[in-house]
This record gives sequence, structure tokens and C-alpha cells, in this order.
Amino acid sequence: MAESAERNEQRRLRPAPLVFEPAEATADPEHFFDLESLDDPRELLARATELTLAFRAATDRAIEFQAMAAAQLADPRRFDRLTAADVAERAEWTEDYARRMIDFGRDLLRATSAGTED
Repeated sequence: MAESAERNEQRRLRPAPLVFEPAEATADPEHFFDLESLDDPRELLARATELTLAFRAATDRAIEFQAMAAAQLADPRRFDRLTAADVAERAEWTEDYARRMIDFGRDLLRATSAGTED
């Protein structure tokens, strides 16, 4: 139970969400969230660190959603359920990794449903 509370606290402490760049800015291959325009190394380090933390948080969250989707697709109660091999093929994972993600997703779904029953 303590792990669940810790995980929820970590979710609340995530960095600010990323702001998407306008299309004209991303057309320049040297442009990356305006970091190339920063001259002060302190400011550059701070902004680059902020982006790194935001990308890590986004990656972690996306992985959680992948796991939940994999668990839902492999749910034995579904008439159209997929095997771990099928999930692996769709997500371009190994079958072993798909099994672990399915298990992780089931844990996340249980935690989510337990949290809504309070």
C-alpha cells in the first residue's frame, strides 16, 4: 500500500508538461525547443534539464499506457483477446517483454480500479 501512495505522490510531482513547437520552428533541423538560442550556459543547463525531466516523465507515462493497453488486449475475458505473441508483434516487442508488460498493465489496472472504489 505504501508503494501505491508513493507512486501517486510521484505522479503529482511531475515536471510541467511539454509545449509543442510550432511547425515552422520544427522545420529547422537545428531547432530544438529554442535551446540553440540560449547563450547563458546556466540558463541552457536549466532549460535542458527541465526538458530532460519532462521527456522522462512523458516516457514513463506512455509506458504505463502501453502496459494497460497490452493487459486489456490480452484479457482472458475478451472474446477477441490477443496472446502475448500477438501483443509483442503489434508493439514490436519480444514475447517475454510483452508478458511482463501485460503483467505490469494488470497491476496498474488493479491499482486504478482499487483507487476508484474508495
